[in-house]
Amino acid sequence: MSGNITRRPEKSLTALAVKNTTAPGKYFDGHGLYLFVDANGARRWLQRIVIRGKRCEIGLGSASLVTLAEARAAALDNRRLARSGGDPLQERREAQAALTFAEAARKVHELHKPTWTNPKHAADFITSLETYAFPRLGRLKVQDVTTADVLAALTPTWTEKAETARRVRQRIGTVLKWAIAQGWRQDNPAENIGQALPKVTAAPKHRKSLPYAEVAACLEVVRSSGAGQATKLALEFIVLTAARSGEVRMARWDEVDPIAKVWVVPAQRMKMKRSHRVPLSPRAMSILDAAKALDDGSGLIFPGTKQGRPLSDMTLSKLVKELGFDADVHGFRTSFRTWAQERTNYPREVAEAALAHLTGDAVERAYARSDVFETRRKMMEAWAAYLADAPAKVVRIG
Repeated sequence: MSGNITRRPEKSLTALAVKNTTAPGKYFDGHGLYLFVDANGARRWLQRIVIRGKRCEIGLGSASLVTLAEARAAALDNRRLARSGGDPLQERREAQAALTFAEAARKVHELHKPTWTNPKHAADFITSLETYAFPRLGRLKVQDVTTADVLAALTPTWTEKAETARRVRQRIGTVLKWAIAQGWRQDNPAENIGQALPKVTAAPKHRKSLPYAEVAACLEVVRSSGAGQATKLALEFIVLTAARSGEVRMARWDEVDPIAKVWVVPAQRMKMKRSHRVPLSPRAMSILDAAKALDDGSGLIFPGTKQGRPLSDMTLSKLVKELGFDADVHGFRTSFRTWAQERTNYPREVAEAALAHLTGDAVERAYARSDVFETRRKMMEAWAAYLADAPAKVVRIG
C-alpha cells in the first residue's frame, strides 16, 4: 500500500490492511475518510469534509480503538449530516460540552436549593443520588444515560427500600429533564421504566400515636421532666394546637395576636402552602406567657440551645421516647383527631380544618371559603379542657 494520496474506489481499505500498515502516510478509503500513520507508528482516522461550504477535518479516533467499519459509519453519518445543512463539528462540540450525570445533578441541586424551605430536603436530594445513582450513572455523560443504566441503579434497592428508590428515581428524572431542557437529550429514561421494575406494595406508614385518653398523662410527665423549658412548652403547645412540629418549632412572636388570641402560621411553613389561623385556648396563651422568659432576641417563641436557632424535631421526639411513651410527635395530631371524632359532635370538616387539611373537591372548596374559625375556637378550648383533666361535655352543634 502506497503512502501517497490517490483516489480510489469507495471502501478501498480492508481491515487487514489497516491492521498491518506501518509505513507513515495518508491512506484514503472513501467519503473523505483517511487512515493517517504517523512516523512513530501511531494510526488514526481523519475525515476531510465540506461543512456549509468550508473544508474541514474531523478526527474520528485511534485506529487501535476504532475499527474500519466504525470509522466508515461515522464518516458516512457526518457526510449525510453535512449534505443536509447540519454541522457535525458543532454537534461534537455540544456533546463534549455536556456534563456528566454527577456534574449535572450537582448543578440541578444548586439551581433548586433556594426553592426548598427545608434544608433537610435539599441535603437529601444530592446525598441520595450520591449513594444510589452516582455509582452507576455518575461518570456517564448525561446524554449517554440509558434506560438500562437507570434500571441498574434502581433495581438493588427497589424492593428493599421502596420509598428511597422511588425518590431516587424521581430525582434522576429531575436531572434528566434539565438535560432535555439544555438540548443534550430528547428522552427521560427515568420515566420509561415503570413496567420493567417489580411491583412493590408499600405498607401504609402511620405515625405512632397515643390514645387520646393517655395524652394528658403524657403532658404531666413532660412538665415534671428535666427537659429544657423551651422543649416542654413547645411540646405542650403542639398538642394543644394540633399543629405540626415544624410549624411550632419555627413559630415567631410576630405571628401571634395576643388580643385576638390567634396564631397565624405563614403559608411558606404550611404543608399546603396556605396560611393557617390557629385559635389559642387559655392554656395555650399561658404557655406563650411562660415562653416570654425564653426570648433570646431572635423572634422565635421556642428558641433552641443555639442562639437564633429553633428547637430540632429530634429534641422533641427524643423527649417523648425517653419518657417511655411509644409515640411520634406528629402522632398527637391523630390523638386530637380521634378525640374529636369519638368524644364530640363537631362536624368532620371542622376537625379537618383544625389540622389544616383540605376537604372536598375543588368545586366544594370554591364555595366553602370559611375556615370555621369560631367553631374551631370552641373545639380547641374543649380539647384543652379535656387535657386539663376536666373533660368538656360532648358539644352538640345547633
